[in-house]
Amino acid sequence: MTAAVEEDTVGQRVFGGVDSHADTLHIAVISDNGGHLADAEFTTTAAGYAAALAFLNAHGHVSAVGVEGTSSYGAGFTRTARRQGLHVIEVNRPDRAERRRIGKSDPIDAYAAARAALSGRAHAAPKDDAIAGIRALHNAARSAVKARTAALNQIGHVLISAPEAIRAKYGRLTGRARTDALARLRPAGNAVNVAVLTALKSLAQRVKELTDEHKALTKALDADVTAHNPGLRATHGVGPDTAAQLLVTAGGNSDRMRSEASFAALCGAAPVPASSGKTNRHRLSRGGDRAANAALYRIALVRMSSDPRTRDYVTRQTTAGRTKKEIIRLLKRAIAREMFRCLTTAVLVPGTDDLRPLRQSKNITLTAAAGHFGVWPATISTLERGLRRDDALAHAYRDWLKAA
Repeated sequence: MTAAVEEDTVGQRVFGGVDSHADTLHIAVISDNGGHLADAEFTTTAAGYAAALAFLNAHGHVSAVGVEGTSSYGAGFTRTARRQGLHVIEVNRPDRAERRRIGKSDPIDAYAAARAALSGRAHAAPKDDAIAGIRALHNAARSAVKARTAALNQIGHVLISAPEAIRAKYGRLTGRARTDALARLRPAGNAVNVAVLTALKSLAQRVKELTDEHKALTKALDADVTAHNPGLRATHGVGPDTAAQLLVTAGGNSDRMRSEASFAALCGAAPVPASSGKTNRHRLSRGGDRAANAALYRIALVRMSSDPRTRDYVTRQTTAGRTKKEIIRLLKRAIAREMFRCLTTAVLVPGTDDLRPLRQSKNITLTAAAGHFGVWPATISTLERGLRRDDALAHAYRDWLKAA
């Protein structure tokens, strides 16, 4: 009798749920009809992951495992489970109403994750490790910018209350000129002046170091982003930071996104239905990944200032009576559609490596080439270096150079 029960247990379909933390993870197992079977706690080590998987498999055939924090505390377990062939599903934390109703604990959250995997409420595949390096570089570059901004603000605050001689000499300077002057100074004078100048010099040197650090990180980030998705990076208005943010939001595996509408909703750029009774309307989405929404916003601003098609579109919408805020909202939705295509399909980027050698062989300056096409020399320079994608201009430029 006991052997028969064990055989039934091994043959049944079960679903797992994982509530992950820094040092431990809690595993819960439920049957295919939602019944609670067992739960246990394991350490976030290789041995703990192996024991957790053995615990899951001991209760039957594991159909799917819902994991909270697949890209953070649960990343190690997720990698191990996927290598073992398990179907892992990314699970968001329970909504607040349910949490207030049933409370919160590790077993409760683990069972909730298992139920989310069983019911289909959670269905997204976890992000793979393809963009782990991009995420690390992006976070480091962002933190360098934040630290640099904090140091610049501190310089301004110190100068506000500094002795009059120091404030008169350095307070009128701005930007890089002020930073360079403060980094070069040699503190002298009375004790107060020496202390203030020493602080200002230290802050200025910190700003310069962080600036160099950010440039190096951005260069490395640009190389990784371009290698991972050259079509996305070559799209007009998409720089290293915005491309990295969109890749981090979407994940390296394109199967996580079902449609361009779901990606727009993920970025908070899709209008949300807000109808009731006789009212039929949509409202602006305040959800989604706000960092990705900010990336779409920056792309929209770049295109509004430098892309002829976008400028024509803005003119038409302005004539139609739309405000600038409404136009940007429409642009972000259209850009999200374009970014989805770049993230999910391989986009062929025509090479431009031949343009600069060809121009130099004809002894044509950047200024002369830019004057012929009616653009700024920087536009031609970035086109030659592959930093700007404009296929029509590139073809026309190549043909002109060959005929020159």
